[in-house]
Amino acid sequence: MKAEHINPFLRSVVNTFSTMLSCEARRGEITLAKSNTQSYPISGVIGLSGKAAGTVVINLSQEVALKAASAMLMTELTSLDDDVIDAVGELANMVAGQAKAELEEYELSVSLPNVITGGGHEIRFPSDAQPITVPFDTDFGPLLLVVGLMPVCEPVSA
Repeated sequence: MKAEHINPFLRSVVNTFSTMLSCEARRGEITLAKSNTQSYPISGVIGLSGKAAGTVVINLSQEVALKAASAMLMTELTSLDDDVIDAVGELANMVAGQAKAELEEYELSVSLPNVITGGGHEIRFPSDAQPITVPFDTDFGPLLLVVGLMPVCEPVSA
């Protein structure tokens, strides 16, 4: 995965947390994902397709999920209920949507968000897309952005 593929997602996380949640998100060191097992118990997952294919995951600690959902819904939420699940899906959707706008050349379509909960859950990426993991420290707590995106080879016409 190239820097020009991951940078729109990095900017999108920072921008989404800043504008939608009034929360600063500080990026950590970018690494190759070593496992499909997610570090935190709640993940918003978006599939991407077009001239590139892949998956983007916002993997949140429970603390971040609750505080982000509370900020979005302007009420204090204290347990992982349907409102929190919906808010995490919407966060994933916003991050993917903003990044998609910067990756116009790939004519990406964004899937509906899925939210997966539970400690130690796994998320599979397309076999040819080596996912990149980026930790963020936010005013709400820690989260991970995991992106696996690869350009799709177009058939050569004769």
